[in-house]
Formats: sequence, structure tokens, C-alpha cells
Amino acid sequence: MSLKIIGLEEHLSTEDVFAAWRRHDPHLLDDPVMRWSVEGNVAAPLTDLGEGRLRAMDIAGVDVAVLSLTTPGLQNLPAPEAVALQAPTNDVIADAVRRKPDRFQGWATLATSSPAAAAAELGRAVTELGLNGAMLHSRSGDEFLDAPRYWDIFEAAEHHRTPLYLHPSIPLGAVNDAYYHGFGMLGTGAIGWHYQTGIVLMRMILAGVFDRFPDLQIIVGHWGEVVLFFLDRAAILDDGAQLQRPLLDYFRRNVSVTPGGIASHRYLSWAIEVLGVDRIMHGTDYPFNGPHEFAARDFLVHARLGEGDREKIGSTTWEQLTAGIRR
Repeated sequence: MSLKIIGLEEHLSTEDVFAAWRRHDPHLLDDPVMRWSVEGNVAAPLTDLGEGRLRAMDIAGVDVAVLSLTTPGLQNLPAPEAVALQAPTNDVIADAVRRKPDRFQGWATLATSSPAAAAAELGRAVTELGLNGAMLHSRSGDEFLDAPRYWDIFEAAEHHRTPLYLHPSIPLGAVNDAYYHGFGMLGTGAIGWHYQTGIVLMRMILAGVFDRFPDLQIIVGHWGEVVLFFLDRAAILDDGAQLQRPLLDYFRRNVSVTPGGIASHRYLSWAIEVLGVDRIMHGTDYPFNGPHEFAARDFLVHARLGEGDREKIGSTTWEQLTAGIRR
């Protein structure tokens, strides 16, 4: 039997979302990646849910793409506009899945600025639309997602036993100005995004999100968003942060990772050593990594893995996780 590949970080957008981003930031100056999405060479692939996307999947060796609204999602928009867009956007994703159920699955997008509405939409997306959870971007407006007002979303995810994918977004303005201004991609895809997302995940642990919702499952891309490689040092929090469990235990029980398009067998080996192979799934970061830039099937075929572990990362761990969703 051939190796099945399911990609968990496969992005899209819609013309309505593009228009909303332009209304919010007419010149697309606040977020360079948003500008790239709307005006750059990824704009057409993001809105293509037809033959072009399927060809790209075939080239990369992706059998099934779990579709998600690209960063910053609806999370940079004023609450009324975000709420108005979340259901229509999820309907677009669900329609693509209905048309090609053998090739597409979907993550819901949520209006996190209105947590109660977002939690309700997560329920609708899972129970009525058949989506497999939600993609959250690391900040909502100028807030991080560990703030208690967002816990309605985590409660809904735990209730439905559905995973959440925590995806990068640009650093806060003051952070960007202090650390990255004038250095282009340093603040986004080079490292700034990933520091921020790892910090948000750590904040969720320290804020008690996983103590309150011990069955909540979070997936992060890019091999753990930097923090996975610094856990031996971060373990000093075991003594000073009044955690209910050792820090590493939160990662091994509540966190899974994907490559997010980073084709590193060294990082794969490290992730297996730290988390175990059962906590690793696949993802290409399409279209920001094109099908020729990250060959998803070749990455696993040439990894030093046994066949069973290759299949777990390729598809079966995700299939087992989503089989437990309460619909």
C-alpha cells in the first residue's frame, strides 16, 4: 500500500477576506505577509480551490489537504466584521470539502475578537459542516490567546474533542519596531513569527489553559515554533511557575507538531526525541512553500524512519485524532 500524505497546514483565502483586509488596512502596510497574500504571487493559489491546487498537491505528493484561512485570518478585524465573515468563510471551506472529500478536509476560521461567537461557530463547523477543528493565529488584535476571555474557545474545542492549530501571526507593533524594523523577513517567516507563536504556547501553559482543559490538543507548525528546541532550559519553570505538571509533560500530552514546510530531517529527529513520533504530523505551508519547494512525500520517503512511523506522520495519527471528534 502506498504511503498516504495528509497536509495540515495548507492555506487559502477568499476575495471577501481580501476585501476586508483592505478595508481594515487600505495600503496593506501593517502586515507584510498579508500584503504578500493579497498582492503577491501567492494570491491566485490562495483563492484556487480547483484544478490548480490539486495539481500542486499531486506534485508535492499530498493526498489530502486540510484547508485553512491564511494568517492573520479574521483576527485582525473589528469584531462585527470578523463575526460577519466567519460563517461564510467556513461555508467556502466546507463546500470545497464536499466537492472533493477525498482530497480536502478543513479547519474552521474563528472571529476570536468575539470569543462566545467564535466558540459557537466552532461547534457549528464541527457538527454541521464536518470540519476538523480550527486554526487560530497567535494573537487576536493586540492580545495573545492565553487571556481568559478566549477560554470559551478552548472549552468548546475540548468539549468537541477537536484539535486547534496554533499558527503564527506578525509580532505586535512595539515588538516589531524594537526587534525587527528595517530587516525585512526577520520579523516574519525567518524567526519573528516563530518566537512569538512559541511564546504564546508557553503563555497558554503558564496561564493554566491546559490545567483547566487537560484534554485540549494543540498543533503547532515549524517543528514546534522554536520553543521545542529550548525545553531543557525552559524546564526551570518547573520550580518557579507553580505548574501542576512538569513543563515537558504538557508538550507530550497536549501538543503536536508539523514541519510547516521546513524540510529538515535534523528537526524531525529532534522532534521525535523530545515528543515521540506519535506527536508528529505533516504539513507543507502551501502556497508559501510551493510544491517544488517542499516535496511532502519525498521528505517522508527519505527520512530515516520505519514504515509504521512513516505512516503515522503521513496520515494515521491525524486520522486517529479526528476519529475522536465529538460531532
